Amino acid sequence: MKTVIAPTNLRPSAHAYGSQTIAVASGKGGVGKTWFAITLAHALARANRSILLFDGDLGLANVDIHLGLMPDRNLGDVLSGRLALPQVVTRFAPGRFDIIAGRSGCGRLATLPPTRLQQVSDDLQRMTDHYDHIILDLGAGVERTVRQLVRGVGRVVVVTTDEPTALTDAYAFIKLSQMDRPQGDIAIVINMASSRRDGERTYHALRKACEGFLKISPPLLGVIRRDGHVREAIRAHNSLLTRFPNTDAAMDVTSIATRLLTATR
Repeated sequence: MKTVIAPTNLRPSAHAYGSQTIAVASGKGGVGKTWFAITLAHALARANRSILLFDGDLGLANVDIHLGLMPDRNLGDVLSGRLALPQVVTRFAPGRFDIIAGRSGCGRLATLPPTRLQQVSDDLQRMTDHYDHIILDLGAGVERTVRQLVRGVGRVVVVTTDEPTALTDAYAFIKLSQMDRPQGDIAIVINMASSRRDGERTYHALRKACEGFLKISPPLLGVIRRDGHVREAIRAHNSLLTRFPNTDAAMDVTSIATRLLTATR
């Protein structure tokens, strides 16, 4: 496993570990994290839950691009002081959920001072009064901004694939998350698996490393099978559950949403 940096001395959010907040994370890019966050938000909305999807990939935000949206307000307006966080909410009508878009290509968002980022995290937690669940699509990796946003959530879902680098980086993320929030809830999703059985094998390899070195056993939340319809939906700037609701990947994410709802009752 790769060497990772020591935990930062960032204070936890005053609203830390809210059960309604779910962070979708990954150790590296290219594993389908943003696609999964969008599809999970849609699946939960289809289960009659009110959902807010927050694009927390500071500097490389792309939730709005995935969905073909062009919001005239985004997180950059909040960080500049022009608007409050609730004022930049955009409705994704086909999916019946809300989003807070990031600001792609703005490097200064990724270098926010801890106090400013903490304020965003606290403001986001206060919005749980208006939603059943808030989903954070975090940036890939273990940067400071990712780790600080993770501190205020109730559950972290780590998305990975069977690629060795993806598994190594997923382990590194889990290790740091465990150090930063030892009582936190972490679960695993294996994406782009050739079959459920192969996905379960991948999960067991990751779990074995976590048990051997971290003494924890993060549960498997679900396996998402490789599905060519996913790429088609992304190219069409639409949610998979809108365009291809009965395909393998769509049904797999729907099953994951059902498990999350059962676990939070």
